Amino acid sequence: MEIPEVIDLRSDTVTRPTPEMRKAMMTCEVGDDVFDDDPTVHELEKLTAEMVGSEASLWCVTGTMANQMAIATHTKPGQVIAAGDWAHIVLYELGGLAWNSLCQLHRFSDRGGWPEPEAVIETMQEENLHTPGTGLVCLENTHNRRGGRILPMEILREISGEAGNRGIPVHLDGARIWNASVASGIPVSMYMSHVDSMMFCLSKGLASPAGSMLCGSHEFIKKAKRIRKRFGGGLRQAGILAACGLISLKELVARLDEDHKAAGDLSQGINSTGMFEIDPETIETNIVIFALPPEATVTASEFTEAAADEGLLVTMMGARLLRVVTHRDYNPGWNDAVIERLVGTMKKIS
Repeated sequence: MEIPEVIDLRSDTVTRPTPEMRKAMMTCEVGDDVFDDDPTVHELEKLTAEMVGSEASLWCVTGTMANQMAIATHTKPGQVIAAGDWAHIVLYELGGLAWNSLCQLHRFSDRGGWPEPEAVIETMQEENLHTPGTGLVCLENTHNRRGGRILPMEILREISGEAGNRGIPVHLDGARIWNASVASGIPVSMYMSHVDSMMFCLSKGLASPAGSMLCGSHEFIKKAKRIRKRFGGGLRQAGILAACGLISLKELVARLDEDHKAAGDLSQGINSTGMFEIDPETIETNIVIFALPPEATVTASEFTEAAADEGLLVTMMGARLLRVVTHRDYNPGWNDAVIERLVGTMKKIS
């Protein structure tokens, strides 16, 4: 088997469009989506709503945009958003909830990959003379920073139930919700049934070059579309990209289990070296997070740079933490080469 000079495991966002996607981009019907007359966008939004069990959906340029649109649609300025310490909207969206929506943040612990319901419920404030009230609860599934962990359905059900009783909407950052569904066997529609809105990405494991879908009620999507325009997300012939999303949903969801198996095998291989800290039992989907040992004399940043010199691209996730993500363009047959390059890097810089 030919091993590439550079193996890219930084993220599943590095996937390239399939040949079918490239052809679809050339041949699809397009219109002007701002005028709401792009037939390919309409087809994607209709298919998405049917697959996830929502009333409607909206094509968005990125997952961050979709999350920020959801926050702005659900909340009013000054309200509190409850979200996990390690959530994407907290760490990787440039403080958008404050900048775009003028909201405050109340964190709860999600260090294990998901929060304890009690911790989330404790953050829920009622609006009164002294407090602005909680305007939104945000959850994440799968959890990026916690290694692709799947949010247990019983936890989602308890949190959303209590939020609903208090009139607080719940948004699910489901960037990799299809990974969660394939790995758990739980339909995406089941997750959707317990939240008020959900976002998922087409550009990660589903290999589209761009695009994310925001799902919710007709009224929610109507409001969110105005927010999208305000954010500069009204595109013209967006069908060129939506055509790729159709292929993602129709053809690439079922193969995600291949990425999960590759990640599981890779984690076992990393563990077998004895050079890194990792618990293979926690690997549920396509993300593998592992740590340099406490006695290591280098940082994760230095290790990442050295690994790139060995032809292996990984991501730093903390002072000692490293991440690799399996994806459609990764051949599981390269696992041994990845292990060899990790070990070689460690020996080289130790």
